[in-house]
Amino acid sequence: MTNWVTENGGTVGKDVAELVDGISAAGGTPLLVASRIGSAAPRALGVIYLKDVVKEGMKERFDELRRMGIKTIMITGDNPLTAKAIADEAGVDDFLAEATPEDKMALIKKEQEGGKLVAMTGDGTNDAPALAQADVGVAMNTGTMAAKEAGNMVDLDSNPTKLIEIVEIGKQLLITRGALTTFSIANDVAKYFAIIPAMFVSVYPGLSHLNIMALHSPKSAITSAIIFNALVIIGLIPLALRGVKYRPSDASSLLRRNILIYGFGGLVVPFIGIKAIDLIVQFIPGLR
Repeated sequence: MTNWVTENGGTVGKDVAELVDGISAAGGTPLLVASRIGSAAPRALGVIYLKDVVKEGMKERFDELRRMGIKTIMITGDNPLTAKAIADEAGVDDFLAEATPEDKMALIKKEQEGGKLVAMTGDGTNDAPALAQADVGVAMNTGTMAAKEAGNMVDLDSNPTKLIEIVEIGKQLLITRGALTTFSIANDVAKYFAIIPAMFVSVYPGLSHLNIMALHSPKSAITSAIIFNALVIIGLIPLALRGVKYRPSDASSLLRRNILIYGFGGLVVPFIGIKAIDLIVQFIPGLR
C-alpha cells in the first residue's frame, strides 16, 4: 500500500510505519487503508488492527508437549514481528514467518532427515504439500479439499489442538505394546527358570540348587505353570484393552518406569504365582 501511495505521488507519514510496526510487535496484523479521490494524490487514511486470538489453554497444552519431548513449531505467513509475538503468547518453541509452501516442505524434510517424526496440522491449499510430506498430517474439516486429500486424517471439529490428543494416543499405544511385550518376555524367563529345575532334578540332581521355590514335584510344577500361564493371559486382557495410562514425560523416564513395573514385575510375579498354585495343587489328588 505504501508503494502504491508513493508511486502515485502521495506520501506516507512516519507515524504510519510506527503504527504498523507497533501492531506487528503486539501480535496483530496491520492493514493500511489508503484512498485517492479524483485526480488528487492518494493518501493513507489509517491502519486497521486485526488481532489473532490464541485459544485459552494453548500455552499449557504446549508445555505438556514439551514434557513429552516434542518440539512445536508455528508456521505462518505473517511477518516476523507478528509471528514472534504470537509464538511468545502461545508458548511454541520456534516459528517460521512469511512461509511459502516450499519453506514448509523444506522445514519438514529437514526435521525428518534428522531422524525425527513430524506431525502437522493445516487447512489451506498452501499447506497441502507439507501435509502430504509429514508423517502425520491432520487437515481441518473447514479447510480446502486439497488439504483434506493431502492429510492422513481430517478433524471434523476443526480444532488444531486435536493434534496433541492424536500424539498422546499414539504414544499410549506404543507404551502399551512395549509394556505387554516386556512383561511377557520377563514372565517367560522367570517361569521356565522356576519349573525347569523342578522337572529335571531327578535326572540332574545338581539342579536342586536352582529349585529355589521348592516345588512339590515335577508334575505339580508343570501343572502350576500351566494354570499360572492361563491366569496371566486372562489378567493381561484388561490391560491390553484399556492401555497403559500415559503421563507426559521424556522417553528415558517412561522407559525406566515401564522396565521397573513390567520388567521387574514380570520376573517376580511368576515365582509368587507358581509357588502359590503349587501349594494348592499338592493337596489335590491326581495333580500332585
